[in-house]
Amino acid sequence: MQVEGKKVLVTGASQGIGAEAAFRFAAHGAHVHLVARSAELLDLQVERIKEFGGSATAHQADLADAGQIRALAEDVPAPDVLVNNAGVGRWLFLDDTSSDELVTMTAVPYMAALLLTREYLGAMRSRGSGWIVNVNSPVSRLPIPGCAGYQSSRWALRGLTASLRLDLRGTGVGVSEVVPGKVSSEYFNNNPGAEERIPAIARMIPTVTPQQCAKAIVDAVEKERAEHLFPWQLKAFEISGRLFPGLTSYLTWKTGTHR
Repeated sequence: MQVEGKKVLVTGASQGIGAEAAFRFAAHGAHVHLVARSAELLDLQVERIKEFGGSATAHQADLADAGQIRALAEDVPAPDVLVNNAGVGRWLFLDDTSSDELVTMTAVPYMAALLLTREYLGAMRSRGSGWIVNVNSPVSRLPIPGCAGYQSSRWALRGLTASLRLDLRGTGVGVSEVVPGKVSSEYFNNNPGAEERIPAIARMIPTVTPQQCAKAIVDAVEKERAEHLFPWQLKAFEISGRLFPGLTSYLTWKTGTHR
């Protein structure tokens, strides 16, 4: 899909991957709708895009709230490209996580992507065009200890992506899943303790930047790629997990977090 002249909606767009993806789509000639909770940070990103000569609009919304998702869909008509990027959650053992925090982890990223995509899917199918990008985490591919709630929501997002890919086949609406390795964004600052829980073996995977993630997202749309895991070391771990699940699981447990 050519993104020039298209309308793109990016969630979690106030910083990190979402902000860089919005900027890159705008640089490719798209009008970008940026969605996040922080109006102040959104305005800074819109200003940055406009200073570059791009076109963008900010929409403040808490995507953990189904009512605000519905209001957003009423405010912004179905885009040509929907990027489900918003995600929150600490890495904790299940019994160390409060029920309220588990609900929040499920609400974003999984329920936010599920409900927002549902709002736009009918219009996309009716016109016979559109693209959906779900930005996922490496924990959706490599089970690790001490991350039960967050990891479950990421596996649910993976399941949503696979289901949509089958349901939308032949409709003109495409689906991509972009899965970067560890990203040098604000995530680990916003979720203290998570970085220390990365299994030692997984630290062999190089860290990528939000700019590299943004390129992967735009490329996935333009090249109509179903799935993109990167860097290659993450892909290698994912393949080893399919070929040697017992060994891979043991190594992530052995080098990971224990009680």
